[in-house]
Amino acid sequence: MPTGYSDRINHALAFAAKHHDQQVRKGTRLPYFTQPANVAVILTRYGQDEDTVVAGILQNAVGDCVREGYTSEMLENRVADKFGAETLESVLSVIERRFDDEGTEMSADERKDDLLERLGGASERARWVFAAAALHTASTLLADLRRTEFPETVWARFAAGREGTVRWYRRVHERLAEVAFTAPILQELRAVAAALERPQTEPTQR
Repeated sequence: MPTGYSDRINHALAFAAKHHDQQVRKGTRLPYFTQPANVAVILTRYGQDEDTVVAGILQNAVGDCVREGYTSEMLENRVADKFGAETLESVLSVIERRFDDEGTEMSADERKDDLLERLGGASERARWVFAAAALHTASTLLADLRRTEFPETVWARFAAGREGTVRWYRRVHERLAEVAFTAPILQELRAVAAALERPQTEPTQR
């Protein structure tokens, strides 16, 4: 693996930085762009190829577009024309969608169930993207919990609360294992999910 990012990866990072320019992580002042940047780091650390890293960087930008009601043509113009149809297809297979196959708008819980179900038909590249994004968000949550004296304020950022959020990461790990995704990143995700299940009572000493 090259020591530096390729022009295509740098293009994806610039695209994501522009898209997320005014966004911050919920409950913090940190730029949201740290998410796609760190997903790229995780995928690179595991030796994934350029196409996978690019898909990982673009995942949340595409997710925002889907939530905003972009049509297939709009997504092709915005993403596929710049980064390839295969990249867009990989991302779309591992993000929540608003409508089911019959065109019915789904609830938040139904969207999550649908996403986990669609992992069964996702490519290996798409599963890597999904796993890396889940690992980053779970690890960030765990780090925030270990830094604070008031873990309840961290859990309050999540609509599902502590129980629902912990259950989600457990389900993500279980579903990836169920679809025979055996990559080593799954072990890291399992360890972080298990750590989230344990009460965080004391902040880490600095």
